[in-house]
Amino acid sequence: MQQKSKKTSLLMMILAMVIFGTIGIFRRYIPWSSGMLAFSRGLLGTAFLAVFVKIRGRKIRHQIGARKLIWLIVSGAVMGFNWILLFEAYHYTTVSVATLCYYMQPVILILLSPLILKEKLLKKKLICAGIAILGMVLVSGVFENGQKGPDQAKGIFLGLAAAALYAAVILINKSTGNVDPYERTIIQLASSAAVMIPYLLVTEDFTQVTFDLTTVLLVLVVGLVHTGFAYALYFGCMEGLKAQTLAIFSYIDPITALILSGLILQEALSPAGIIGAVLILGAAAASELEFPRRR
Repeated sequence: MQQKSKKTSLLMMILAMVIFGTIGIFRRYIPWSSGMLAFSRGLLGTAFLAVFVKIRGRKIRHQIGARKLIWLIVSGAVMGFNWILLFEAYHYTTVSVATLCYYMQPVILILLSPLILKEKLLKKKLICAGIAILGMVLVSGVFENGQKGPDQAKGIFLGLAAAALYAAVILINKSTGNVDPYERTIIQLASSAAVMIPYLLVTEDFTQVTFDLTTVLLVLVVGLVHTGFAYALYFGCMEGLKAQTLAIFSYIDPITALILSGLILQEALSPAGIIGAVLILGAAAASELEFPRRR
């Protein structure tokens, strides 16, 4: 029975990561601004998880305290702008390059941990960070013949900025301690949608927003499937898997993005870019894994 439960958890984890890995493809075909898409994602994801929790009969205590609630709201707001930067990165560079930039987040955490969390910077993690940075240089194309143009540089910058904001969300989550994962995510998604309202009122030209059937269906998929359903799968598998398993299987997300962007969008990486992708994902995964010491 335990083996079956673990098998089911693995399947749920794999499905969640594959879904996350396709969001860049869907974003390419949605004509909305990144702000509008981030707002819709937060709103629809909140609605899905709230209904999901209600149907499953899962009890949420709502006793997290004012301090934790404030930090969760702040992290949700940061998450919303993180999505905007990532969606904008997809505009200026390929889905594969933007995704690889986004997965520099573990490296950013490694470098910030000694300053913010007062954690000791281990030699292994420092080496992994250096390898990932080298990989990022290769992905950027600076050693290749010809110039990639200002759009490529802007896309890389936006992807790295999105990774920095996501690292900030993780750091804030660490400070909130133990909170029910569904409750945490519902608060964060609702906050990400709420913070988009004043932002959209200032920046958005609502007369240019199209609501044709294809666009509405794609937005519903991003909000309900890529956000609500994928988060429900992810949190549902957490109890049946070890932390290291979750860490290593999370890299199905960028690998899926790399493969599908090449097959569907014809955005193949150069040989140097492929080497860079292997260095980034390999170093990031290795930095999160702990190996037992031999006696």
